[in-house]
Amino acid sequence: MRSAPIVATALAAVLAAAAVTGMTARSDPPPEGVAGAASASVLSERAAARDRLLEREPGLAQAQAEWGRDFYFTRAIYSGSRGWWGGRGRGTWATDFPKADRQFLFILHRLLTMLDLHEWENPVSLADPELRRFPFLYMLEVGYMNLSEAEIEGLRGYLEAGGFLVVDDFWGEEEWYNFEYHMSRILPGRRIEPIPPDHPIFHQFYDIDDILTVPSINNAARGRYEECWGPCTPTVRGIFNDRRELMVVINHNTDLGDAWEWSENPYYPIDRSTYAYELAINYIIYGLSH
Repeated sequence: MRSAPIVATALAAVLAAAAVTGMTARSDPPPEGVAGAASASVLSERAAARDRLLEREPGLAQAQAEWGRDFYFTRAIYSGSRGWWGGRGRGTWATDFPKADRQFLFILHRLLTMLDLHEWENPVSLADPELRRFPFLYMLEVGYMNLSEAEIEGLRGYLEAGGFLVVDDFWGEEEWYNFEYHMSRILPGRRIEPIPPDHPIFHQFYDIDDILTVPSINNAARGRYEECWGPCTPTVRGIFNDRRELMVVINHNTDLGDAWEWSENPYYPIDRSTYAYELAINYIIYGLSH
């Protein structure tokens, strides 16, 4: 493991220079042409939807107010649901939200003290042009996603502009097939490939030698880690750009978000919560430096 102050200094420099093609810092004006890309009524509808979300989750008002921070932990809002339980009625995008995001940011803030991290969650719709302002994006429960054309185009544009996507918390073959189908529409022609153990993403800050199953809190309390029947091996796969840099990291048959959300719970296995934090920090450093 590398020294936290050294890595914090390096990552601060990376963030300062992370002007990804087609992206801007949140404190900058909207990219030229964005406002004209949608009608006034569409923009008004988007603003109203975001305000309704802020009313339901008061903590989000902080994200709206504090523009210009170095790093935002951005969660993708997308269409798709598995009933009220998935995301507590808000759709599966909101699974573990907002507690998982806040606890992860709390740890990240303590570790990387030299970075100007936004301490609050930052959910953004895949169809929102503002998405391009945030180089790191987290998306989970994708086995239930049912993306609209606007969301598909939004995520494609984000990734082609240099955005970095981390996918988490989906299990089994059926959910995999749904995710694979959507990715074939988002990035047609780009293959999903295994990420080899010696890839730099596993050694950015922490050395990750083994891919572990990270369980939900309910399964962990019962001593069962897997959420699927039959083969349930945890994997980390990816989609690469033309320079062989990762655009998308896919965590299948595992649940990093639940480990962040319940890491303080005495019934949650500490080796899995530690692993989930370490892996995510590696992802952030890699995503913002490539």
